[in-house]
Amino acid sequence: MLQVLNHIEYSFIIYSLNISHCTLALKFNKRMKKTLSAFAITLGLLSTSAFAQKVSYEVAVPEPHTHYCEIKVTVEDAKKKHIDFTLPTWAPGSYLIREFSKGVEQENAVDATGKPLKVEKVTKNTWRVHTDNSNKVTFSYKVYAFELSVRTSFIDASHAFLSSSGIFVFPVEMEKLPSTLTVKPHSSWKQISTGLSPVGNDKFVLAVPNYDILADSPIELGNQDILTFTAAGVRHEVAFWGGGNYDPASITKHMAKIVEETASIFGENPNTQKPFDHYTFIVHNPSRGGGGLEHLNSTVLQNSRWGYGGSGLTNFLSLVAHEYFHLWNVKRLRPKPLGGFDYSNENYTRMLWFAEGVTSYYDNLITRRAGYMEESKYIDEIINTMSNHENAAGSKVQSIGEASFDAWIKFYRPNENSKNSTVSYYTSGAMAGALLDLEIMGATEGKKCLDDVMRYMYQEYYKKLDRGYSEEELQKACELIAGKPLTIFKHIYSTTPINYEYYLNFAGIKLQKVTDTRTPNLGTNLSDEDGRIIVKSVAKGTAGYDGGLNVNDEIIAIDGNRMPSASFANSYVAGQDVGQEIEVLVSRDNLIIPFKIKLAPEGKTGFRFARNSDATATQELIFKQWTGGKK
Repeated sequence: MLQVLNHIEYSFIIYSLNISHCTLALKFNKRMKKTLSAFAITLGLLSTSAFAQKVSYEVAVPEPHTHYCEIKVTVEDAKKKHIDFTLPTWAPGSYLIREFSKGVEQENAVDATGKPLKVEKVTKNTWRVHTDNSNKVTFSYKVYAFELSVRTSFIDASHAFLSSSGIFVFPVEMEKLPSTLTVKPHSSWKQISTGLSPVGNDKFVLAVPNYDILADSPIELGNQDILTFTAAGVRHEVAFWGGGNYDPASITKHMAKIVEETASIFGENPNTQKPFDHYTFIVHNPSRGGGGLEHLNSTVLQNSRWGYGGSGLTNFLSLVAHEYFHLWNVKRLRPKPLGGFDYSNENYTRMLWFAEGVTSYYDNLITRRAGYMEESKYIDEIINTMSNHENAAGSKVQSIGEASFDAWIKFYRPNENSKNSTVSYYTSGAMAGALLDLEIMGATEGKKCLDDVMRYMYQEYYKKLDRGYSEEELQKACELIAGKPLTIFKHIYSTTPINYEYYLNFAGIKLQKVTDTRTPNLGTNLSDEDGRIIVKSVAKGTAGYDGGLNVNDEIIAIDGNRMPSASFANSYVAGQDVGQEIEVLVSRDNLIIPFKIKLAPEGKTGFRFARNSDATATQELIFKQWTGGKK
């Protein structure tokens, strides 16, 4: 996202430029000083028409119960025969082509006098307005929005959530221009929550430094509950929609601790200067749901309405930690492909394991360090990431790096065979992050850890070099901090089996593996549907897989016994002996087929940690640090 920040600097130069009076007001920053002379020379060579182009946006929600918003984009002094307006196909941070243009309707355009202009759709997400060289062109359209998630827009009678990349088009070749956004909410709505800053005293008129910032700034409209707190030198706003059992005073106190703990890793908070001198949490509380999506100075969280007590609070704070960690990791410290976005096509990288998986490792670690997770619970979470990766049949097929690259076509489009052929760059990436942290600690006898890598890379690639990093640079940075080559990378970019004991020994941990070889299992996931037992998935290498069962088979009977439910069928199989042959009668496409299946255990391995009784002082130190204890 560093290219975006460069745009911000120049956008504010344009804001303060008054061509007609030949005055120039510049607000210096560290990077701008280096380019001032060259910019001034270039400025003298440019004609005033180069700065005369002006873009402005308007969004209105006059009838929210219809789930529509109305958008106008006005371009002045473009002096072109035609202007192309493009809507992104995906939301940065969520790596799937979502085809947002499917919600666009009633496109039209007019000139300054209201004269209709020809609108031609030239691609699935681009509309061409034939301007006849008009000095002012307004392109209008409506968007249907009725999908409540952290990455898609939703409008109903109670509120409007506008995920901007799916709402606002950009005039091609004008993405870098500053603009304003005027928001016209329903007359009964009094609140707006967004990372964008108001132009003046009207909170519904917002400054847009450039299109990248607009696309990265979701907007919440309605009568949401708005809370505020200050942490790490930054004002934070929390906008709650949907009610819930949170206590305003305590929830902001807890979130502030997470913010402070996260900022301490990097030594600074980037949101201390305009235009990003604040941070906004937009929190949706449906009856069920969860997830989050990061943005440059905001995030969108979804949490169960009644999920703010007990373990639910811990889970919510872990979600807060995950998305807030992205303020550095992804939004500023980023792989090269994740900045200067191509909004119409996939943006590939093999490093989502680090961008998202390591962030997943840190979300629990930060929650633990902040005092909201017991050591035993935290260790269980680490064990789960290891056992999930080890027991995933897909870990023998797809590397974590490949999972990152294939996110666009596999992770967000799972099918019945996904568990057999893929891994999650989130959970497997978190596992890799935990082992990477251990190996760095082991190599430095506890003097360095993954925190040091994050700080170094943030300073080196974001602040100093002003760019993203490559795979080679990521590994080099980790090994620079460790002071030696690291073995974990061969497991990230290949399916080579992992020797967990090697890594855990750095913390004086013995790994105990427990495999149930006595209880038979078909290896199928069964579901009750309309009085039928349906096979939803079959794990590779299990009795059901080898015996010929397929997804969508209906289990009718086993050994001549009618099966009344999925749980009954699972219990029946578990009550037999390993090695025993059973007959399973299924209906497949309304054909009755018997199968002879030799029962076997499912074969999953459970992990347990045991502390070495003779652990060294260094191992004890590493154990304490690795499990979230303070140095």
